[in-house]
Amino acid sequence: MHTKKRICHISTVHPVFDTRIFHKECKSLVKAGYEVHLVIQHKKDEIVDGVHIHFLPKPKNRKERMLKLRKIALQKAIEINADLYHFHDPELIPVGLQLKKLGKKVIYDVHEDVPRQTLTKEYIHPFLRKFIANTFEIYENWASKKFDAIITATPHIRDRFIKINPNTLDINNYPKLDELFEPIDWEKRKNEICYIGGISRIRGIVELVKSLEYTNTVLHLAGEFESEKLKNEVMSLKGWKKVKYYGFVDRQIIKKILGKVKIGVVTLHPTINYLYSLPIKMFEYMSAGIPVLASNFPFWRDIIEKNNCGVLLNPLNPKEIADGINYLLNNDDLMKQMGLNGRKAVENKYNWENEEKKLVKLYKEVLKI
Repeated sequence: MHTKKRICHISTVHPVFDTRIFHKECKSLVKAGYEVHLVIQHKKDEIVDGVHIHFLPKPKNRKERMLKLRKIALQKAIEINADLYHFHDPELIPVGLQLKKLGKKVIYDVHEDVPRQTLTKEYIHPFLRKFIANTFEIYENWASKKFDAIITATPHIRDRFIKINPNTLDINNYPKLDELFEPIDWEKRKNEICYIGGISRIRGIVELVKSLEYTNTVLHLAGEFESEKLKNEVMSLKGWKKVKYYGFVDRQIIKKILGKVKIGVVTLHPTINYLYSLPIKMFEYMSAGIPVLASNFPFWRDIIEKNNCGVLLNPLNPKEIADGINYLLNNDDLMKQMGLNGRKAVENKYNWENEEKKLVKLYKEVLKI
């Protein structure tokens, strides 16, 4: 590439060093020879790993984020004058449409199936959820026809959007091959388990901590609670005395945790938004070479059972979760083999290196280079 094409990623919601946006997509595009800019919440303008970060101030609340921050993001995006814009939040659809009016190439990156996700939002009154979900879906579908491409985080979301915009591609949020993998002797690991990621009720934290009452292990828990109320509730459970809580941690600490335990847990509730999800934590556990204890969703069965890299169970039943933990911890050779199987599956298929090629190819097509 003789002249560097200028790319601008935009998010008003995600943290500056978001794994998908910054560490995967932006850095992959820098490697591919693009001049990459990122408009996102941060403390200052700076260049990190070749990515030009343009800071957005931290909003006081959701309303300020959606109104004030969106306007600032649009202004900064216009000033950057990129060849292609790639935005990551549904609330930025108006920004994407405005950039299209200015004659720009625009990609919408759909991380979640928002209409289905809205049906599970506790802060929205139950009577309003369906109306809001249906209204947003009509708007999102209408807008998505106008963008140059749609990127989705899962094949399930891709199947919805490809009917609306034929230039739709799934770029799955799989782990980088070398990021979290440490070739550690299995015997040096502890008979302990971990959960890494956002901590919420529908991600199964209550049942997981309750299950510890029936086990003789330690749960290494890393991530932020969705609310202080939930945090206090979970900390009052009997099983909490078997939890080592880290709070929000960086990727190096995550790597250390994954290097010391023997099981990774991803017991999300069977909500409509999770049934067809591809949680990054599942693949990070596999990448680290440990078996996965996961919800018994049919979509996940094809990954976990097909690759013989974990155990599926009912995420709503603490006793069944405990039985799964105990079964694995009492079968060390099986755990070790499942860990090896998961790592092999990541090396063969579920890795970012494969997804990166798809991303770069799509960019070349959209930019016609």
